[in-house]
Amino acid sequence: MRQCLLVALYCACCAASLRADGEPPTAPREFRAVWVATLDNIDWPSRSGLSADQQRQEAVQILDRVVELHLNAVILQVRSAADAIYPSQLEPWSRCLTGVQGRAPEPHWDPLQYWIEQAHQRGLELHAWLNPCRAHTGRSELAESHIARRRPELVCRYGDLLWLDPGRSETTQHTLNVVSDLLGRYDVDGLHVDDYFYPYPIEQKGGGTLPFPDDDSWGLRQQAESQQSRADWRRSNVNRLVQGLWTRVRSERPEIRFGISPFGIGRPGRVRGITGFDQYDGIFADPEYWLEQGWCDYMAPQLYWSIDQPAQSFPVLLQFWLEQSGGRIPIWPGLLTSRVGATTKKFPAEEILRQVAVTRRILSSPGQLHFSMKTLLKNPEGVTDRLAAEVYSTAALTPIHRRDQGGRPPVPLARLSPDQSRLVLRSADEGAVRLFAVWLQFEDCWSFSVVPPMLAELELPPGTSRCHVTAVSRTGVESAPAVLEIKPVR
Repeated sequence: MRQCLLVALYCACCAASLRADGEPPTAPREFRAVWVATLDNIDWPSRSGLSADQQRQEAVQILDRVVELHLNAVILQVRSAADAIYPSQLEPWSRCLTGVQGRAPEPHWDPLQYWIEQAHQRGLELHAWLNPCRAHTGRSELAESHIARRRPELVCRYGDLLWLDPGRSETTQHTLNVVSDLLGRYDVDGLHVDDYFYPYPIEQKGGGTLPFPDDDSWGLRQQAESQQSRADWRRSNVNRLVQGLWTRVRSERPEIRFGISPFGIGRPGRVRGITGFDQYDGIFADPEYWLEQGWCDYMAPQLYWSIDQPAQSFPVLLQFWLEQSGGRIPIWPGLLTSRVGATTKKFPAEEILRQVAVTRRILSSPGQLHFSMKTLLKNPEGVTDRLAAEVYSTAALTPIHRRDQGGRPPVPLARLSPDQSRLVLRSADEGAVRLFAVWLQFEDCWSFSVVPPMLAELELPPGTSRCHVTAVSRTGVESAPAVLEIKPVR
């Protein structure tokens, strides 16, 4: 069914002035993403046990809100604890769907496939988010097919949680097999991992931290006569996994992005005045090294502190990560938008808007990831409305994928309706086009909008004199333009 899109819903009029040559400006680009967490039903589905239709309705509600906000990417948690929100022969169904790990949802219901299709219809990127080493949260019974039951020697209990042991090559291989299966079967636009490699330390009542129980795998390593310290060995285990993930994406799906979201503070002493948790020795993660090696397409450090918090200053930390990247890899920070309206450590809505402004001032390729979707749905203190009105008032394309841009898509097939009131858009190669970028001219001004494939027609506001349309590929590359002049009706 054809649908019409009123331009005013997607853009603000007169967003840019006419260039000297009469052409529109360069399309705005910014990575604007939101994390959608499935663990414990944080964001989706709102509770376990919903019907497939109810889960679909909630997914559509989220995606429609993402479009209204002019965001352009969704980071969907597909593997939260060695499980899956899609049918897998390697890991059981996630309990977030039915309330029981391993229990299949309704027949023929594939949540991930539905999310991908619906996101792409709206012109959005859909990135698959995996927790790399968390194996179980302890809040439900393990399915018989879970790796902790099939291969208990590969899993360690730490506090109330189970973890895949990064010191075991078999667990690394298992995770890489999961990734290959996922990338081979689903048309995702990115692979995304967070900071759950080794667990964050648990403080003990008598002082000190609870040791991570990897004596067995460490003993096997010592038998190999390694000269590494235990801390260096653990870091090398994490490095091996990160490099393996990077290699899989690069070889199997080079057109998609691989992103990592580490804890937001680098090694102690690297930035004057910054203090806090040491991820280098605490969870044995060395994201500075990953940047140096170029093992990701973007990094999203979790900068979950305020601008005016000196010991963990948002702009100071953002500048630090940008310097570590050296401009080679985009830095798109994670923002803790969920602190708006929180009961503790609360942020005012203004803080999030200011942080977006900081990223635009500091980064040459700006971008942000918001945690998490629930807050953007609830709109505490009007933060969602303010984001839409003040900082995301116009649409933006995602930055071009630097590593594998691919070719330019064909020029769009654009025409005007007989009464010149609508712009009708098609592509000669639908598979090569993610969305259309449209500039409309009004006297000496241009307005920008994006038109996803699900919308076949664009309603033109009165006074439109020219349409400048490009097709945009999944890697962000624009086609040559199709230009239509609108003649005054006599």
